[in-house]
Amino acid sequence: MTIRNPILRGFNPDPSIVRVGEDYYLATSTFEWFPGVQIHHSRDLADWRLVTRPLNRPSQIDLRGDPDSCGVWAADLSYADGRFHLVYTDVKRYGRTTVGGAAGVSLRDFHNYWVWCDRIDGDWSDPVRLNSSGFDPALFHDDDGRSWLLNMLWDHRPGRGRFGGIVAQELDRGAGRLVGERRVIFQGTALGFTEGPHLYRRGGWYHLLVAEGGTERNHAVVMARSRDLFGPYETHPDGPVLTAKDRPDAPLQRTGHGDLVEAPDGTTWLTYLCGRPLPASDRCVLGRETAIQPMRWGEDGWLRTLAGDALPVAEVGTPAGEEAPVCERDEFAGPALPPAFQWLRTPHPEQVFSLVERPGWLRLHGRETIGSHFTQALVARRPLAFRYAAETLLDYVPANFQQAAGLVCYYNATKFHFLHLTVGDTGERLAQVLSVLPLGEGVSAVSAPVAVGAGPVTLRAEVDHERLRFAVRGADEDEWTWLSETFAADLLSDEATLPGFPNFTGTFVGMACQDMSGAGLPADFRYFHYLEE
Repeated sequence: MTIRNPILRGFNPDPSIVRVGEDYYLATSTFEWFPGVQIHHSRDLADWRLVTRPLNRPSQIDLRGDPDSCGVWAADLSYADGRFHLVYTDVKRYGRTTVGGAAGVSLRDFHNYWVWCDRIDGDWSDPVRLNSSGFDPALFHDDDGRSWLLNMLWDHRPGRGRFGGIVAQELDRGAGRLVGERRVIFQGTALGFTEGPHLYRRGGWYHLLVAEGGTERNHAVVMARSRDLFGPYETHPDGPVLTAKDRPDAPLQRTGHGDLVEAPDGTTWLTYLCGRPLPASDRCVLGRETAIQPMRWGEDGWLRTLAGDALPVAEVGTPAGEEAPVCERDEFAGPALPPAFQWLRTPHPEQVFSLVERPGWLRLHGRETIGSHFTQALVARRPLAFRYAAETLLDYVPANFQQAAGLVCYYNATKFHFLHLTVGDTGERLAQVLSVLPLGEGVSAVSAPVAVGAGPVTLRAEVDHERLRFAVRGADEDEWTWLSETFAADLLSDEATLPGFPNFTGTFVGMACQDMSGAGLPADFRYFHYLEE
């Protein structure tokens, strides 16, 4: 068997894994993208298939108003008594909330919820709100049948460490509520930023796994153990169990936020978050991805990598051949979006798009501006490689300059490139690129326009590492008209940011339609073609 890391490419962060019989299920976070949470299935830990996005109803979650990179954080998937359980955070406030500098008050809102389902691909329950004391909730089901909720504790008080340790409180699953008092069970190590807890029982010990060091280059998987669930916990004598900290040569960077699973043969595997920087700019345009590798338990009862070096590995098993590039052409022929696509925030997709109003086309209704935190018509997918092309056929006749639709490479409201059709002052239809970039205090610019004739127009984006180019082709044209500018693709990354903003999602590529006039003029897209080059 060959496992090539990352096993989930292109923005699949904060992995949580569980095995039920011969089946593995892996949950990852989706932040402000709807539907919430992605769950993949595998039988061999190498090949994974998306089976469900369980938070898909207005009664389960509403992300409108959530800031960029907030929303659904660090979903935790577990299985107990014949039922799947999922706990997750909905982050409602983050960034630019600190008053008085580092010693000031940092007010943020983290609401933790619990849903369940008897089938992984069934209709998951409406949520039970558990607490709001911090983020990264996880459930631990003990051998005695009791269940415990863990999460990091947020400390907003001046002069305190914001990451206040890991707390535990019992969850009465029958009553559907937390009971007893919450207790701090672990304060963390000198790496700081203690978050992402998971708890396991093995050999008479409670093993606590956490993420530390922050989710950038100092990210690490750290473990501690205790004979009692509430501690005290002793930390691993070797330091982090897995990290690329201080190893810029490691093939996977930013490694942390891990979770453990035991295979039927007794081997232990660690799945974790990672990032792959561009070689030239050192920016992770694909966002946070998911990797996995085997681990071993030592004679001293501590977990280590197979080599004992705490380093991530790019490949497990025998060396594999070249990986086939992805080539997907979605025709929008059915009543539902193709599985690769998501939209932003709203639990009411009928207000944003339709696949039945014009059969065979994806219709986007002109809504709020790109970057709105409420209702914007933007449907997109994750790119999976550093070199790719995206193409779509657009049928759209804007009436005024406030109406625009087209092809977008999007990270968030502060960084995107939007190739769109609009009209000029004399009524001529134009193609141009609106770029919003995280430079200085924020920069926006519009490229030189290209005149476009009547009829549907094909739009194309080509990304080659740091470089992005756009082209248009009219209905009666055989050749592409390339816009003269080359755009910075690497600015659509976690590392390129304005101060005080969270940046966790990676880049998306897709289609968008905005109508600042309020008329709601729709745009129709015939297909979307994604090709890795």
